[in-house]
Amino acid sequence: MEYSVEIKEYERVDDLHRNGYMIIQDPKRFCFGIDAVILSDFAKVKKGDRVIDLCTGTGIIPILMEAKTKAASFNAVEIQPESAEMAERSVRLNGLQDKITINVGDIKNIDELYKPSSFEVVTVNPPYMNEGGGLQNDFSPKTIARHEVLCTLEDVVYASARLLVTQGRLYMVHRPHRLADIIVTLRKYKLEPKTLRFVHSYYDREPTMVLIEAVKNGRPMTKVMAPLIVYNKDGSYTEEIHRIYYE
Repeated sequence: MEYSVEIKEYERVDDLHRNGYMIIQDPKRFCFGIDAVILSDFAKVKKGDRVIDLCTGTGIIPILMEAKTKAASFNAVEIQPESAEMAERSVRLNGLQDKITINVGDIKNIDELYKPSSFEVVTVNPPYMNEGGGLQNDFSPKTIARHEVLCTLEDVVYASARLLVTQGRLYMVHRPHRLADIIVTLRKYKLEPKTLRFVHSYYDREPTMVLIEAVKNGRPMTKVMAPLIVYNKDGSYTEEIHRIYYE
């Protein structure tokens, strides 16, 4: 059932193919990509878990995960007020106000937003690029989403460690070229990398993304899953990607 919310003239409403859910997007700001969709599938949520999504953007991850899990609640944090307001309207559009809460906030000040050890699961699709270069003074929505201009990898990992209960799980999607930085930073904050899965556009190409599961105060042991391939040779989605998007 859809609820009446304002859709602005420059926005569009997209079908998420899950429970009839829709999402509001602004192409001029930032639209979610496949990384958010596969992260929502990779994350494992148990019945009754409290889940928080950092750098939520459009709110895509908590909305998709609400459709397929039995989590007790979802919180989401976004530093850009305009994006957070749009995400909140998507929550209302789907009638999910009782399950998903969108907050405006800076994860660098996470202790001002939430009590420590308040969540069993953290998800995050953070800015990937750590070399600002000429972009260091560019604070456009797309730059903020893609580059570490307002938060760094360490900010994300620190916030996750503060939010998680002992044995809580962090699920993150990132770029393979940052993997050494990611693992070092995770261990610095006692988040043990437990599962890695590399994502390839085609089976014979280098990976473009890596999915990571880390456990707070977990024991050292890392499992590398079979790669996730996005496209068949003819450019169509593979069976697994089709399942993730449409089933």
